[in-house]
Amino acid sequence: MTAEKDPQGGFAALGVFFGTPMILDEPTLRKLNALTLIANRVRAGRMRGDRRSSKRGTSIEFADFRSYVPGDDLRRLDWNIYARLDRPFVRLFEDEEDLAVYLLLDGSLSMDWGEGDENKFAYGLRLAAALGAIALGGGDPCRFELLAGEPAGAHFGPARGGHQTLRYLQLLGTLSPAGETALAAALTRFALNRQRPGLVFLISDLLDPAGVQNGLTHLLGRGHQVVVLHTLAPDELDPHLSGDLKLIDREYGSTQEVTLDPVVLGGYRRQLKTWLDELEGFCRARGIGYVRTSTGSPWDRFILRELRAEGVVK
Repeated sequence: MTAEKDPQGGFAALGVFFGTPMILDEPTLRKLNALTLIANRVRAGRMRGDRRSSKRGTSIEFADFRSYVPGDDLRRLDWNIYARLDRPFVRLFEDEEDLAVYLLLDGSLSMDWGEGDENKFAYGLRLAAALGAIALGGGDPCRFELLAGEPAGAHFGPARGGHQTLRYLQLLGTLSPAGETALAAALTRFALNRQRPGLVFLISDLLDPAGVQNGLTHLLGRGHQVVVLHTLAPDELDPHLSGDLKLIDREYGSTQEVTLDPVVLGGYRRQLKTWLDELEGFCRARGIGYVRTSTGSPWDRFILRELRAEGVVK
């Protein structure tokens, strides 16, 4: 789907919605137009969409040949090859299947950190917008849910088709961060309520004192393929602060007076690395996609490069 082909929705609406041509310029739109969401460990649906599967089926897209075996449909025999080689071969085709796509965005107050384009919640909205537009434009059923945030319980879909993109983006424009993080509980509720396995994207800073591992395990238990987009601000990854400060927890309101010097900052960086390594190790060991991003990096580059390298888009 291109902006020219779908003037009422899709990626054109994404550019209008955010109102910043530098975010989704024409070269970016052309690159996004070629993307498809990929799921290698989840069962595809029965209703055919616009995607092409590696499974061999009965659509009109030619895939390959193989030798004829008794019981094959004789209508698939390639008589030209038979005439040349005196051996029967049947034509194989790529099956077109849809993929249930679920986009879960952390809307807790910890996501409301960072100025301008580096704000974690704004960055997460852009990731959710782009991934949703790719799914809808590709004919896949898409559902979005806001975990915490305002308005409470905000969700979209399941919906299908590029004509739904504008309505999806309009919903995103009404959302704001609010409340406390309870990621594990939210993911568990989602896993219990969704019946159809699909490709689940979790967009979050994962700053939950109770951890997120139990919720991710519940998603896997329901047959979902899970991809965690771990979103952090540059000053969280590498703070440049010094002196006497009062730290305020954005979600719980608790305070802590600290004196930041090179020794304290060094300890913070070591603990941060341990936490990040543990999260990534947990995900990798269980087949969960884990992609970390800094909001200081362009979000469209993250979609086009990092997620492509992860193998969840192509």
